[in-house]
Amino acid sequence: MTDSLLGLDEPVQPKRGGEAYRVLARKYRPQTFQALIGQEAMVRTLENAIRRDRIAHAFLLTGVRGVGKTSTARLIAKALNCVGPDGNGGATIDPCGQCEPCRAIAEGRHVDVIEMDAASHTGIDDIREIIEASRYAAVSARYKVYIIDEVHMLSKAAFNGLLKTLEEPPGHVKFLFATTEVNKVPVTVLSRCQRFDLRRIPADKLAEHFAAVCQQEGVTAEPEALALIARAAEGSARDGLSILDQGIAHADLQGGGVTASAVREMLGLSDRSAVRDLLALLLSGDAPGALAALRRQYDYGVDPQGVLRALLEAVHGVTLAKIGSAEDPAQPAEEREAYRDWATKLSFPLLHRLWQLLLKGHDEVAKAALPIETAEMALLRIVHARSLPDPGELARYLSEGRTDQPQVAAPAAVSLSAPTAAPAVPAPVAAEKPAFAATFAALVAELEENGQHLLAVRLAHGARVVSYAPPEIVFSGTRPIATDTLAETATALRAMTGTAWKLSMLDAPGEVTLKEAADAAAEAERQAVLASPLVKAALQAFPDAELIDWPKKRNNA
Repeated sequence: MTDSLLGLDEPVQPKRGGEAYRVLARKYRPQTFQALIGQEAMVRTLENAIRRDRIAHAFLLTGVRGVGKTSTARLIAKALNCVGPDGNGGATIDPCGQCEPCRAIAEGRHVDVIEMDAASHTGIDDIREIIEASRYAAVSARYKVYIIDEVHMLSKAAFNGLLKTLEEPPGHVKFLFATTEVNKVPVTVLSRCQRFDLRRIPADKLAEHFAAVCQQEGVTAEPEALALIARAAEGSARDGLSILDQGIAHADLQGGGVTASAVREMLGLSDRSAVRDLLALLLSGDAPGALAALRRQYDYGVDPQGVLRALLEAVHGVTLAKIGSAEDPAQPAEEREAYRDWATKLSFPLLHRLWQLLLKGHDEVAKAALPIETAEMALLRIVHARSLPDPGELARYLSEGRTDQPQVAAPAAVSLSAPTAAPAVPAPVAAEKPAFAATFAALVAELEENGQHLLAVRLAHGARVVSYAPPEIVFSGTRPIATDTLAETATALRAMTGTAWKLSMLDAPGEVTLKEAADAAAEAERQAVLASPLVKAALQAFPDAELIDWPKKRNNA
């Protein structure tokens, strides 16, 4: 097999100080499983398999770019072929890195570890060459290992040609496949492999890794700068190291370390404090101020779509803070405090509405011929929407037959860049408190109108109300309601009204159910009909006659 097929040819790097410069993504490629960050579950599985001598004949490694698929494949090859410093060792999850097989595999020159890029070798002829070579025993290693990167690029004929060998390979052969698009790999191949899904690396772990790299490189870097790079990497160590490499080069030109401002300028990111100020301007209804803030970001080189994306991230962060989600350790402390402060002032309906408006604007900017103008129109739509009544509130007013206009609660005009300052206006939670249904029957009717048909039926048939004082309802424990029904009701009411409801049960009789009340009313009306002179005369004239479906007949009369 030629060197080009093996994928071992590398371009000559320019010299710097007598040495070929290696980019950080290659220089800090993990050489042990312990250095493989963010993939602890996979490492544990491989460790158990090696210790128990239950090593599969084929592995499929999948995940987004830069999470360590190819590096893991090479580490598995080293683990299977390591002989230890004394030459008498066996397969191990901790390859020594000193023996000849370990060094040769790390340097990409081991004759029994063959790497192939399926993106450039897609045909059946390439696979046929592998099949023929796999029949022969390894030259010097314990196992002959074939690493096929981007395996989903193989042609249908190539996959079919590989199936038989992949299902019943010789005992000395192991196949290691890597792909970013596992959905394109035939099911017949998937069923013959042990699959590992490599996870995106969390931003906090990436930031720690980048800090260690900077220390090794003798470069100073601000924690916020590393956090920005970690977020921009989107879970990919390779992408993050490439960005860090660029940031270090940028810092060298400036004669300083890697700063957050330099990273923002380099990546075209919007300043997060400026984003919070822009969001506050939108919610306060300051249209000129919001447009001026957007233009400032645009003049700094920030893409309009990036501004809207940053606003979406801010709204998402506030929403997570409102529901009490775990805080992101990579998030700056002042931003966490700002989100917590804002979460107390904005209701769920308002946050969801804001999210939808921003998402629509983001999509429009992505397709627009005039991006900055489209972004301005999207922000003006948000400012205008704050003066409109909430759609849910309006629907309730219409369902109740009310003609007065619902009140519109304006959000607090609070600048989140200074979260410790006192809010300019009172928190809008009380102002946005919706009008609750006057009776339990009206509340169940509203659930029905909002698409909660099955829940409304269960409440109408099984709920006996002891007291109804929105947003609190006490049900009778003499006819218990299922716990899941209570939880589902609380969730539905919170989504419908934007307010947390307290539902409980008490050992008291309570009122009759809505179904029982309706049945009693229908029976009373039926008896009234039977007691009418006309019906009495008819029944006397026709003794075998019955009164059936009388409400329907009456309504159709």
